Amino acid sequence: MYISVVIPTYNRLPILQKSLAALENQKFTDHKIGGYEILVVDDGSQDQTLAWLTENSAQLSHVKILKQKHQGAAAARNFGVMNAVGDTIIFIDSDLVVTESFLQSHADALVLGEQNLKSDRLFTYGAVINTNNFVEPTAEPYKITDFSAAYFATGNVAIARKWLEQAGLFDTGFQLYGWEDLELGVRLKKLGLKLIKCPQAVGYHWHPAFNLEQIPKLIEQEIQRGKMGVVFYQKHPTWEVKMMIQMTILHRILWGLFSLRGMLNERTLKPLLQWLITRNQPQLAEQVARIFLNWYNVQSVYAAYNERNK
Repeated sequence: MYISVVIPTYNRLPILQKSLAALENQKFTDHKIGGYEILVVDDGSQDQTLAWLTENSAQLSHVKILKQKHQGAAAARNFGVMNAVGDTIIFIDSDLVVTESFLQSHADALVLGEQNLKSDRLFTYGAVINTNNFVEPTAEPYKITDFSAAYFATGNVAIARKWLEQAGLFDTGFQLYGWEDLELGVRLKKLGLKLIKCPQAVGYHWHPAFNLEQIPKLIEQEIQRGKMGVVFYQKHPTWEVKMMIQMTILHRILWGLFSLRGMLNERTLKPLLQWLITRNQPQLAEQVARIFLNWYNVQSVYAAYNERNK
């Protein structure tokens, strides 16, 4: 097994440095892995990502640098796969810091899964733990909010390259935020691939602690996610997809009630959010903000759907 780790990145140099250092420090316990490479696909970053990668190439012995104009994560991941030499692809995000047994754990789970299923139609999905701790991201404990029921999410997943190629890789029509990985997951599921949980392959997903300055960007992401959700549904018009993208009357009623049809929003909740942040409760503040963020998402889904069906 030769592993190609594909990492799309866009203006995330500080945490990317930690991510690559962890991947360069992998430990192996057997010979399942014949070697590995790390393909960093720079998606048109405007920071010093490319300069730093070039200047530190001697310390990044497994890294292969790829660059493209800013086209989004789907195109970047496809570019990485097309330039990979491995028979096994691992996708992680550039803000994920892994443990030293990360690659070995995925390899073990792939081999064991194939033996148990008596089939190679599978992929492994590692654990993702969210953290605000930049200094020591791997110190964060697992929390109930870290649970994910996603079938195929590219934050931490390993899969045979042939299945990606057979499914058709990522749809580059998903140029805004959201859904390109779960849409590919629908096609992989149609090929009969099974998800194998691999909690030993731990990745720590770092993002800065929630603050009020992030709110405009988070709102914009929810609006984009709503628009891309409709693209997802038009490709796969099923009840399962409608539930995922929150395009049901249930979601409309639920988030309409919770947000008082938008009356609880970034302006009216600002004092409460700031109060929680001041008292060192940014995670709770972020969960409160989900009330209006989900309402923005639901509104965007229906607006995009109605626009496309005019």
